Amino acid sequence: MSEKQDFLAQTLAYNHIPFPIIIFNQEGLITWFNGHAERIFQLNTETDKGQLFTYMNPEQAALHKQPWESLLESTDPIRFENMEIGLGSGGQTHSTIVTKAFTSHNERFLMTVYETDDSANAESATRELNHLRSGLDDSFMMLYFDKEFLVTYANPHFLKLSKWTPKRVLGKPVWQMFHDGEADVEFVDSILETLKEGQIWNGEAKKATKDGETYWVDLTAIPMQLSDEDTYYIFLEKDITDTKHAQKHLEEIAFIDPITGLENRHRLEQAVNEHIREGRHFSFLFLDIDRFYTLRDVSDTDTENELLIEFTKRLRMYFSDSLITRAGLHEFALVTPLPNWFIEGFLPYLQQHPIYIGGTAVPLTVSGAITKYPEDQQSFVHLIKASYATIKKVKDRGGSAISTLTADDHERLNRKALIEKRLVHALDRKNLQLLYQPQINLSNGNVESVEALVRWNDDEIGVVTPDELIPIAEENGMIHEIGSFVLETACEQLKDWKAKGINLRISINSSIREFRDKDMASTLIEQMKANNCDPRSLMIEITEKFALEAEAERPIMQQMNRLHQQGVQFALDDFGTGYASFRYMLLLPISSLKIDRTIIQSITKQEKMQKMIKGMIQFGQSLDFQVTAEGVETKEQLELLRAMECNSIQGYIISRPMNAQELEKWLK
Repeated sequence: MSEKQDFLAQTLAYNHIPFPIIIFNQEGLITWFNGHAERIFQLNTETDKGQLFTYMNPEQAALHKQPWESLLESTDPIRFENMEIGLGSGGQTHSTIVTKAFTSHNERFLMTVYETDDSANAESATRELNHLRSGLDDSFMMLYFDKEFLVTYANPHFLKLSKWTPKRVLGKPVWQMFHDGEADVEFVDSILETLKEGQIWNGEAKKATKDGETYWVDLTAIPMQLSDEDTYYIFLEKDITDTKHAQKHLEEIAFIDPITGLENRHRLEQAVNEHIREGRHFSFLFLDIDRFYTLRDVSDTDTENELLIEFTKRLRMYFSDSLITRAGLHEFALVTPLPNWFIEGFLPYLQQHPIYIGGTAVPLTVSGAITKYPEDQQSFVHLIKASYATIKKVKDRGGSAISTLTADDHERLNRKALIEKRLVHALDRKNLQLLYQPQINLSNGNVESVEALVRWNDDEIGVVTPDELIPIAEENGMIHEIGSFVLETACEQLKDWKAKGINLRISINSSIREFRDKDMASTLIEQMKANNCDPRSLMIEITEKFALEAEAERPIMQQMNRLHQQGVQFALDDFGTGYASFRYMLLLPISSLKIDRTIIQSITKQEKMQKMIKGMIQFGQSLDFQVTAEGVETKEQLELLRAMECNSIQGYIISRPMNAQELEKWLK
């Protein structure tokens, strides 16, 4: 066997799977087999490699109406059911043969798995499985999942690389081992669907450590079904992070956009960093073709490419002394010494030099952002972030403009960067606090509930409201720490108020990321028990986006139902602004609706808005929901809501958010 094939055999996880496995080259000759195949078929390394095999070769494949060439070209596994095969001991058995083609070192191979029944000697099989597990533990990162895809075992190799501890990883859902982007979730779902169908999944996978760092593995996921009721799954992983990084680096350096001939984003970052190291002043120009998807939808691929090529020609003609790169599908970035007035002249230049395709002028415009170094931003990352912020502002105004950072933009970006930096210290030093905004029951005038709102008054940056803090915390991954602080503080406050004879319910806001942690419900229950809190005194507010995602993720629904059974209530917050759905209102344990303040603010301005709000109240009450109106500020708004028989209100007309001591005085 060649060195390439030898390397392949040594690195395949299938070498450890307890089924006979044989690998053939494209001529149908044996190139490798595992120990199980060697024993079952009594194959010999010296005499059988390089030979045809009775139960899988080009001639046998043709007999089963599967040309050998089609097996080699297939991207999906192919099954041969109920094949009669001979054992090395002389007996006969029936087996399913599964074939899977793959490429290694530019050569095509066919792997065959023989699902034989080799359970005659149970004691021997048990010993073999024990040896197998021991060998896997020594060679691979290994995870066991139960039928709900919750971790039941993780070996030391996995714990070391992923930075999890046994206490923290057991019971975690499979999604916790990966990033939570849309593409990542779809990728994990595809693996799980394959496993649920009883098939093995193998390939490269991008995973996340406990701290959110990315690493890559060669993953083999295996379904194990001992009986109809006893199913579990094994993940075998080999770390290939260094290989992936080296491959990515080579691709980034070597890649030139084949359509436009421009250098790519990696070269852009290199050029910017070189300019920064040399202390050179420059303008960073970011251009985004307006309505690109609309232009693309009305054309074919060739027309789309022609459009990009012609646009690139105009960039090169106008910005002849600048570095021009293609930064995305319809995004271009330039490093240029040119002044703003000249850069902004590119828009009329485009109008004077229109792009014609098929004899028709394409109505192409661009939105642009000019960010200066070092006056505006001082690093590549911040130049990119500032550009995206400016582009968004331009597109919100209709596009077809090139804009620079305003004083307000500078202040907003600098404040965001400072918040990200100071938030870590604030959590370490417990500088966050909870304020409480009361809700009044309109039928009896009593204060029965308060909403807990996170406030942060920093010595350097001043007051940071939840509307500003929470999106930043979700973006940088600190939302879990903030959620833990809110939960702990709210439970301690309920305990304190109970001792003082104050009977109030506290509403806290929660995010979908917090509920993806399987320990969420357990942690909350433990906190309530530690502070002797009545679970009915706690309400969790979720958004419509949260509800929509929770409906699709069974572990989240299970946690919500577990808390609901304990007495914890759930409210649908910001109702009317998101993805309203009758389905999740029926499936999730929701008992309250909170109409968003932006809707309430319009209640006195339009008769149609009044009718809509009244309909929302009646709709909620028809489902036995308590309905609360948020953001009530005027007496006129209050009286309209009272006439509509809204259950309760919250807003400045009652009180602004207060700390616990202020609220206690206010209640008196």
